[in-house]
Amino acid sequence: MTLLLPLLAFVFASLLVAAAAMVLKPRSAASIEQRLGEVLDNAVEHRVESSNVGRTALETFKRLGSFAPRSVSEMGKLQQRLIQAGYRGQEALVVFFGVRVFVTLAMFAIAAFGIIAEPSLFLAMAAGGVGYVLPGMALARLAKKRQHKIRLGLPDALDLLVVSVEAGLGLDQAIQRVGNELEFAHPELCGELRLINLELRAGKARSEALQNLAERTGVDDIASLVAMLVQTDKFGTSVAQSLRVHSETVRTKRRQRAEEAAAKTGVKMVFPLVFCIFPAIWVVTIGPAAIKFMEVIGPLTNK
Repeated sequence: MTLLLPLLAFVFASLLVAAAAMVLKPRSAASIEQRLGEVLDNAVEHRVESSNVGRTALETFKRLGSFAPRSVSEMGKLQQRLIQAGYRGQEALVVFFGVRVFVTLAMFAIAAFGIIAEPSLFLAMAAGGVGYVLPGMALARLAKKRQHKIRLGLPDALDLLVVSVEAGLGLDQAIQRVGNELEFAHPELCGELRLINLELRAGKARSEALQNLAERTGVDDIASLVAMLVQTDKFGTSVAQSLRVHSETVRTKRRQRAEEAAAKTGVKMVFPLVFCIFPAIWVVTIGPAAIKFMEVIGPLTNK
């Protein structure tokens, strides 16, 4: 009977892991649709907003956000973070406040009515605080993800920009050309480049439009590129040569980041090894010996 316990434990753990994998595994159609949406710049929120449920939820969040308390200092930071995440609409800030209020009330209600654990006022207040913080964390995650995509597409855009400038195009026309050519591969970066063209057509100075690009994205590589272009325009140096040197610098930084991420892999693998693999090895190697030891020592202790 004692020999069946490790076998039953192994079967139970295997079934539990398999069930969790089946639950967390995305459906094939959903994953394909998500990848196509990322490539074709057809995000999920646009499809949600076109449906009746999405419009109803959006109106609900707007109403909740209109009654939410606001801080002047916080609104500027949130507006900047929303722009960095790609939400430039006028009502994006109100919708975010509505989502924050909804999540806070939902978490407070779940803890207060004892849906998961026993009802407790302290636990409900703590859950409400967590619900208040979660939307900000999710927004920061979306902004960092979009900044990472822009950072990855910048070397390709710089190479095409160098080719366009050396072919005889002006900087404004080259930026427009790059925004049209790389729309399929890097839609986030191309969207920012198209905004530069719109600002230039509206009458803004090139330096101001470039500085707005650095503020909208919040990417350090974009900021250095903008500083280089502004200085090149101010001192009258060769734009093509400056772009070529900066492109090599950006690609060097990209390679260094990849090497840094590869160097961190060994440290990151320590935690799954210690918490996931080592206990299984311990059960397999020490478990039979421990069971045999209990079989031998057990009768002696009873005597």
